[in-house]
Amino acid sequence: MINQRQRPLLFAAVALAAVWLLAWGGYTVAKNSKMTAEKLRAYAQSVDLSRLSAKERAAAINTLAAKLNALSAEERQQARMEGVWQRWFEQMTEEEKGAFIEATMPNGFKQMLTAFEQLSEDKRRRAIGEALKRLKEVRDNLRETGQSPPATGTNRTPVITPEMEKRVREIGLKTFYSESSAQTKAELAPILEELQRMMESGAIARGGPR
Repeated sequence: MINQRQRPLLFAAVALAAVWLLAWGGYTVAKNSKMTAEKLRAYAQSVDLSRLSAKERAAAINTLAAKLNALSAEERQQARMEGVWQRWFEQMTEEEKGAFIEATMPNGFKQMLTAFEQLSEDKRRRAIGEALKRLKEVRDNLRETGQSPPATGTNRTPVITPEMEKRVREIGLKTFYSESSAQTKAELAPILEELQRMMESGAIARGGPR
């Protein structure tokens, strides 16, 4: 039988166990509810837009955008490079494509474009070069680890072509983006996110890589 002196110790042990169980339960729920690139991929593969009504299409596209936005910066970059939603994108109307792109660009990216345009031409050129180099490293790593299919056909890895880069230098990234088609904006998205990351980290201001 528990005596008076042992009772506080027992209560403390029970309370500690309860706290531990609550913490473990919270961790398990958070882990299971956390969005990952794999979950996004599974959702994208499970839905066929061509079989949905207009209302269902809108809901599905909004859900896809929400899942993409819930990813970490690294996994969002990976998902973009993999072209996870490429099949969806090919089935979207121009209006749906535009809405999806606007909904999935990172917060503050328009302010980033304005700030980028205020940099010297040399810094802009070097920043784009560094961004492309970084994305190539990510793409090559995904291929080496088997996480990304070969960049062929419509599933190609988004890059700035020499023509696009020349146009960006001539009229500026902000103007080029605003005047581009939905497809071109989708191709620019990984580069814009990388440039924003570089600006936020101070890499562009330092004039060197991350």
